[in-house]
Amino acid sequence: MLGGPVRDDDSPDIIDMPPRGPRRRRPILWLAIVALVLFVGGNTLLSYYVESVWFASLGYGDVFWTTLGFQCAVFAAFAAATLGILFGGFFALEPVQLRPGGSGPFIVVNGQRVQLPMGRVLRFLAFAGSAIVALVVAGEMASGWPTFALWWYGRPSATLLAGADHAVDPILRRPIAFYLFALPAWEAIAGWLITIAVLLLVLAVLFTAVSRRPGMIAGSRGGPGVPRGLALTWALFLVALAAQVWLGRYELLLDDHTVFAGATYTDVHVRLTAISVVAALLVVGALTAASAGVTRRSFVWLAAAAAPAAVAYLLAGAVASYVSGFIVKPNELVRERPYIEHNIAFTRQAYGLNRIVAQQFPAEGTVAAADPATNTATLQNVRLWDWRVLQDTLRQLQEIRTYYDFPDIDIDRYTIDGAPRQVMLATRELNLDKLPVSSRNWINEKLIYTHGYGVTMNYVNGFTPEGLPQLLLKDMPVQSANAGITVTRPEIYFGEMTDADVYVNTRQQEFNYPQGETNSLTSYEGSGGIVLGGYLRRLLIAMDRGDIAKLPFSDDVGPESRLLMRRNVRARAAALAPFLTFDDDPYMVLRADGRLAWVMDAFTVSDRYPYSRPYSVERQRVNYVRNSVKVVIDAYDGSTAFYVFDSTDPIIDAYRALFPVLFKDAASMPVDLRAHVRYPELLLALQADVYGLYHMTNPEVFYNREDLWTVATDVATSQQAAKETAPMDPNFIVMKLPGEVRPEFVEMLPFSPANRNNLIGWIAGRSDGEHYGTAIVYDFPKTRLVAGPLQIEARIDQNAQLSGQLSLWNQQGSHVRRGGLLVIPIGRALLYVESIYLQADRSPMPELRLVVLAMQDRLVYAPTFDEAVAALFGEAKPATPPGAVASPGAATTSAAAPVPDQQALIAEAAADLADYQRLTAEGKLGEAGQKLEALKRVLEQLNGRRR
Repeated sequence: MLGGPVRDDDSPDIIDMPPRGPRRRRPILWLAIVALVLFVGGNTLLSYYVESVWFASLGYGDVFWTTLGFQCAVFAAFAAATLGILFGGFFALEPVQLRPGGSGPFIVVNGQRVQLPMGRVLRFLAFAGSAIVALVVAGEMASGWPTFALWWYGRPSATLLAGADHAVDPILRRPIAFYLFALPAWEAIAGWLITIAVLLLVLAVLFTAVSRRPGMIAGSRGGPGVPRGLALTWALFLVALAAQVWLGRYELLLDDHTVFAGATYTDVHVRLTAISVVAALLVVGALTAASAGVTRRSFVWLAAAAAPAAVAYLLAGAVASYVSGFIVKPNELVRERPYIEHNIAFTRQAYGLNRIVAQQFPAEGTVAAADPATNTATLQNVRLWDWRVLQDTLRQLQEIRTYYDFPDIDIDRYTIDGAPRQVMLATRELNLDKLPVSSRNWINEKLIYTHGYGVTMNYVNGFTPEGLPQLLLKDMPVQSANAGITVTRPEIYFGEMTDADVYVNTRQQEFNYPQGETNSLTSYEGSGGIVLGGYLRRLLIAMDRGDIAKLPFSDDVGPESRLLMRRNVRARAAALAPFLTFDDDPYMVLRADGRLAWVMDAFTVSDRYPYSRPYSVERQRVNYVRNSVKVVIDAYDGSTAFYVFDSTDPIIDAYRALFPVLFKDAASMPVDLRAHVRYPELLLALQADVYGLYHMTNPEVFYNREDLWTVATDVATSQQAAKETAPMDPNFIVMKLPGEVRPEFVEMLPFSPANRNNLIGWIAGRSDGEHYGTAIVYDFPKTRLVAGPLQIEARIDQNAQLSGQLSLWNQQGSHVRRGGLLVIPIGRALLYVESIYLQADRSPMPELRLVVLAMQDRLVYAPTFDEAVAALFGEAKPATPPGAVASPGAATTSAAAPVPDQQALIAEAAADLADYQRLTAEGKLGEAGQKLEALKRVLEQLNGRRR
């Protein structure tokens, strides 16, 4: 019978449980605890060991130990504080009767009370529970170590932002650095305090309930008044809540509203004051609750302590609703005007729009405005190869073996024969998933098939008479068509598809590339990776990498062998600097010495920039972005370098203070790599999206969205049949910007007015020399319609001759693929370019067949770009594909062509028919279709003469 009420007249004697014997088994208990810790944490310790070796192999051992030390410091601080507060709170709250030696619970045995030793058990459970909670909470806080690192190493005076137009917020007058560095840390600490306060409050409620249950604890009394422990924990909770409410003042400057972001008129005139009042009342309530515990007041005092704050909160909500509905809404623009101005200014600053220069672009439609004679560099670098089409073509021409793949196509510029030329590079990587099933074994996957091989390079507008890419680099071993372009180290050990670990410098030779009946073999000569060393080290590495069944027992692996891990360049960079956000599209660079290296853009981001509207970046919701870092990873040895390109960014400045070894100045980047840095696609697309709204700096125009822009849309290349549209991707081009003397590598995007198809302007991100990182927006005249991509696409579809030709090709055992439409500023005009490819149904290898060029009022097409240019800008009749006639908008000669006689037409028809039959027999269905179209045209002319 568990201790219930016992009558005084027959109360049994109380017998204490016998004392515990000597603590002989305590050492065994501690040994068991240590063994359990080692068993549970062994994998973590092993992982830390391998991580430290990996960081050291890259020369960044200090980065690992600094990170680990900071994580441990955060973990230890919060673990100790949590354990101390929770266990100390248990001591303070524990009823006297439950303490060791107290008159705690009892049971009745043979009419006698047997006292239960609950004090020791409860204290053990309290310590164990507090320790578990402390470990969980500290682990969560340590996972957010970058927050505390920025708080510790960030410059509180915001010296890097002091030169900005807006270095402090306009409402609370706090520096921007406070929001970037201090506020996130204070919010984390406030959340931790709330958690601790709630746990202590729950514990106090439980002890109060137990101690006040009659007969539950011997000697307990349900006396009047609130228990002191419950009152104090309630007071602690109110203080923690007050801290969180107070920090909510700053959150008002981060709110996103329908019209604009940041604090509103109602926030400034009502909610800021209300938050201060509620926080103050919560503190007063905490003092009231604490005094109620000291003076043993009734439980009503606990509710009364929080009541004023609750009433103030509800009253503030009612007042805010009234002000918003009856004062702000009827005069919203007038009331919100200064806050809209804050939002515009801070958003432009947060996304770097204040660095963008705006200029006028006439966007004329005449040939003379294009001025082709002085823009030859632009015309020579017009991209005719759509990267998706080129990728499919290269997979047929250059994969060579099924286990190779081209995961991406990169666009870059190189100086070739003394002139800047735009090229496309594709990296030939090894895809282990494509190995034959019979070859999928540990030796092949880990020791032999270790790397990809070589790259292809072609001019963006180079193609053979058959419509295939004209390759400057191709084949295995790599063959170069230009003496100035060579690849000396073609092996790709680190890339975009290299997700598996491999072991190199083993007794097995590695597969290099196929060569006739045999294979070319090689051995790794680099210094990358982790040296496996002796048996114990190899065993530890094998346990960590999940290779325990093979690696320790392989005769092919020796002490000098190396483990190459984290070979995926994205994962590699993210492991070294997890606090950065990386562009999802690294690009390959052929260096001056013939080595291959990956270049990747990295960004610092924050969601705590005041008055800035949030946008999505790499699946993160942020309102501040800087492209502060360029990451370079050697494709052969995996050496990795981080170069800082934006020294005005306060966030990267804080991380440099924490990791001085990790980051280098941009000036230290080798010249051959510096020549290939470019304006990031992700950043330009984001800035274009933000600029579409925030180019409106007049609050009234902004409020009414009178001049809202969007990125121009085009027919989605992969969904031509459905005619679905999608925003255009940034386009790289070597061109001469208006007013500039030399051509440069530019990334551009056109703008359209919202819900319209015409163009209104374009943005250009510059990449070369002293102009790197700057952007220019060119505004079109608003008094003249400038055709947009969808309008040009419609003109192509409506061209009878061109549409008929495409329809014919789609019916002759092949289908047409259209590349993305390019909008290229040239001179004072715009040039529209679209490539058309023909792909046989039985072969997934597209071939370029037509080039369509257009200006505002002209549209021509021809089998080659040169013929199309001549047709567009020249005086001669434009070249057209066989069997097709010039489009109505094409240039024509002023003199009339002689009319052929009937016999000549009959002979021409016979020749076309013979050619059609021959080409059909040879399987050249595309060319056969052209001859059939020519035959139809001749027959129509003969029919016309008969009339």
